[in-house]
Amino acid sequence: MFELLLRLPEALVEPVSEALVDELDALSVSVADADAGTAAEQALFGEPGLPAPREGWQRSDLTALFETEAQATAAATLLRAQDWAADLSVLALREVADQDWVRLTQSQFAPVEITPRFWIVPSWHQVPPQAEQVIRLDPGLAFGTGTHPTTRMCLRWIALQSPALSGRWQRVLDYGCGSGILAIGAALHGARGIDAVDIDEAAVTATRANAVANGVALTAGLPDTANGAYPLVLANILATPLKLLAPLLAGHVAPGGQLVLAGILERQADELIAAYAPSLALQVGDREDGWILMTAQRPA
Repeated sequence: MFELLLRLPEALVEPVSEALVDELDALSVSVADADAGTAAEQALFGEPGLPAPREGWQRSDLTALFETEAQATAAATLLRAQDWAADLSVLALREVADQDWVRLTQSQFAPVEITPRFWIVPSWHQVPPQAEQVIRLDPGLAFGTGTHPTTRMCLRWIALQSPALSGRWQRVLDYGCGSGILAIGAALHGARGIDAVDIDEAAVTATRANAVANGVALTAGLPDTANGAYPLVLANILATPLKLLAPLLAGHVAPGGQLVLAGILERQADELIAAYAPSLALQVGDREDGWILMTAQRPA
């Protein structure tokens, strides 16, 4: 394998990246801030639910991976020959050692403790001896591997509340299911009649596969699959869609039922409380790393 390292201004990142992949045989392209680690470093990504402060860095280092040295050389030559390439610099063209990318990816995902008894364990790891409840879940295209605080808080709520409440969870709605991890967690803790819905077909597919892998029964589909009232409604999305969905999500909560929301920053608590106030009284149920879990119960 050979990598071509380019430095270029913000305006050229997108067209050069597209040319490398679509026309110049690059296997992959990655982009990084050329000024990272210096006083000129720029924050590119905004907080969840907010637009990024900029669409790109003022100067970027773009790394393109090629199968052969000839392909990398040809790409560099063709790019530098373009009329618009005066501000594009070739920093390096070098061979890179082959790696076991599967093992490299797997090494980044270790078992995640939700409670001392409840763990998320990737399929290639041994189950910790203290784990009594286990979700087997591998990273895929859909969001939700258990490593994010919002997911951990939802699963922790399910695990801690299930001894008292799981007998009432005859129907459960996981809205915005991603990988299906919350629906699976609920099923492992006694829930039945689970509907897991998402606007992304890849999430629906991942949820079905993960349910089979964990031996749990659920129905996964698009949002119109959800119908009627549920004793438990889970939604781990982001604050903005949670506010927009307030009438819909609150409307799915059965009398005496619980609503559990996550994907919310601490500073967004008052916005969510106001959005749901016409129907339900939200309160903060958990906090972790600047994120909060919010819950409400509809009067019986």
